[in-house]
Amino acid sequence: MVETISPALARRVALAAQGFGAPRVAQPGTRQFGLLLRRLGLLQIDSVNVYERSHYQPVFARLGGYDKALLDKLTYGRGVTEYWAHEASFLPIETLPLMEWRKADYRDYYASHPESWGASNPETMAWLLAELEAKGPLRASDIEHESNKRQGPWWGWSDVKRGLETMFRQGDVVSAGRIRFERAYALPEQVLPPAVLNTTVPRTEAVRELVSISARAHGIGTAKDLADYFRLKQVDAQPAIDSLVESGELLPVTVDGWNRKAWLHRDARLPRRLSAAALLSPFDPVVWERDRALRLFDFHYRIEIYTPQPKRVFGYYVLPVLIDDRIPARVDLKSDRQAGVLRVQAAWAEPGLLPDDVPRIAQLLRDAARWQGLPGDVEVMARGTLADALRAELAAI
Repeated sequence: MVETISPALARRVALAAQGFGAPRVAQPGTRQFGLLLRRLGLLQIDSVNVYERSHYQPVFARLGGYDKALLDKLTYGRGVTEYWAHEASFLPIETLPLMEWRKADYRDYYASHPESWGASNPETMAWLLAELEAKGPLRASDIEHESNKRQGPWWGWSDVKRGLETMFRQGDVVSAGRIRFERAYALPEQVLPPAVLNTTVPRTEAVRELVSISARAHGIGTAKDLADYFRLKQVDAQPAIDSLVESGELLPVTVDGWNRKAWLHRDARLPRRLSAAALLSPFDPVVWERDRALRLFDFHYRIEIYTPQPKRVFGYYVLPVLIDDRIPARVDLKSDRQAGVLRVQAAWAEPGLLPDDVPRIAQLLRDAARWQGLPGDVEVMARGTLADALRAELAAI
């Protein structure tokens, strides 16, 4: 039994559990996507599209260039659904019953807070349910109503959207896929298979299974790591961890320098070395828990999308660059679709950057440009400590 693990091995275990270092197929398709989704447990959804929407990026990072339309067939199809897992996420449809307790928590919250939108607008929600029952799956934009107007600033929701999202959280409606990235809503019985509709999982059992999924996806992690994957409270996750230890699925280990308890999944690979080159989305599971990213990679990471431009340190949409089991750089990317180029608006070297990393990063950016269908290739702006070297390397390729 492994009892003590070095930080370097912990990094490789974590990356291998996330699907890095595995052989790639030449043309990944729905089978590879399905296997990856079940390995990761979920794909976080985010609407920011300055480089690429977040759920497409972890697949590219692990499988290489692929046809996004094929991933859409999976994520917008009947075998995958959406819910608030780690924020809004795509997840295998069989995972949905494990979220019923969270839906019940939302219902209880709205019922106990009469000032909340969900409690104070029952007529709107009843009307929306009647519309879906009569017409089938609909997007918010499909529903004509005097309340279907955005309120406040550009990110404001209409009352129709707010009602649908409230009912989505508490389980009265479910996702019926997306059209041009806009979610369609349906009554559960309209789109969910009987095996999902008729499955009831007690809260304790559901949390235990979610922690199990999280532990497999982590390979190794602390209680906070394992809880955060599905946004569980540690007070709920810890009994699940204890149960998984008792069953032998999780093994208590010590990681030098972590200064906290850790657990290794019994099926985790322990690679002696790992070869990888990838751009990591800000919403990639490898880095989304910022304390874990600091612990694993000595990489301090904060997304600056919502930071005013003069106060940004690294850029607007900054992606960590993974090379083997290190993060030696970060790049601020924008897909300039009108000009047909991938713009590196800033490129920054981390302390662990090696000379041999630069050609690999340059090639990775060219691969990203091709995947994005940008014929003008890559343009590197002057900002950042890695910009000059990266521009020179791209010119030499």
